Amino acid sequence: MGSGAKWGDLGPRIASAVVLAAVGVFEVWAGGYFFLIFVAILAALMVWELGRMMGAGEDVARWRLAPVAGIAVLIACLLQILQPVPEGFLPPYLPSALELPILAAAMIEMTRRIPKDRAIFALYTAAILLACTGLFYIRIGNGLQLIVLLIAVVVVTDIAGYFAGRMIGGPKFWPAISPKKTWSGTIAGWVGALIVGVIVGWGDKDLGLILLAAVGFSFGSQMGDIAESAIKRRYDIKDSSNLIPGHGGVLDRFDGMIGAGLIATLLYLAFNIVMAAQ
Repeated sequence: MGSGAKWGDLGPRIASAVVLAAVGVFEVWAGGYFFLIFVAILAALMVWELGRMMGAGEDVARWRLAPVAGIAVLIACLLQILQPVPEGFLPPYLPSALELPILAAAMIEMTRRIPKDRAIFALYTAAILLACTGLFYIRIGNGLQLIVLLIAVVVVTDIAGYFAGRMIGGPKFWPAISPKKTWSGTIAGWVGALIVGVIVGWGDKDLGLILLAAVGFSFGSQMGDIAESAIKRRYDIKDSSNLIPGHGGVLDRFDGMIGAGLIATLLYLAFNIVMAAQ
């Protein structure tokens, strides 16, 4: 393979990444309703692309799947904003008795529209909805540090894996599902995550926990990437859509964020449950 073909997508990939980074930085910094709208739109677009890949009719995918997903996330997150929290109490931000049925009903409604592999669609949709609501919970409950660590780790994992995989190559990580992923890229992602953890947590008394979380986020990001690759391989699809030049679709860009977001949400909820019980 010539060098031109090897790096042919680098230009549009970098340009798209810069735009995405600018939007992401603003949304994360702004927080509140800005971030809420952002995660709801992400959920809607990712579920639309998932339905598109898995055979839902174009009219159904556009007019049913996306709005249901986005509105479900909006309602679930709004319930957290409106939930009163006693002063001085560390809020666990657990999904309430109202939020879970909303997300479950949305998932059931969307799953009915898929002609086959409904269990796969249901699981992936649940992951998208929970990751998006979880990211919002983390942002409003923890502020910037954890969400910045999460996003930085996902970005660095992707970049390190991209360059290490192409420059070093070597044995494939999981060739049956993702033939382009290599062990060199996977390990480079973990190393990059550790570096990010050191930078974000330098001087923090819990640096060791931050480093463990960073590696966990990196691994979750890679598993999210592989999960989407498995679906694309099953349906013989290269990209989830063509919405983002150089990256394909929104799901292609944020698949790692789903995996990392799920791990971050579980860690965050576990931590708050422990703290609340003390």
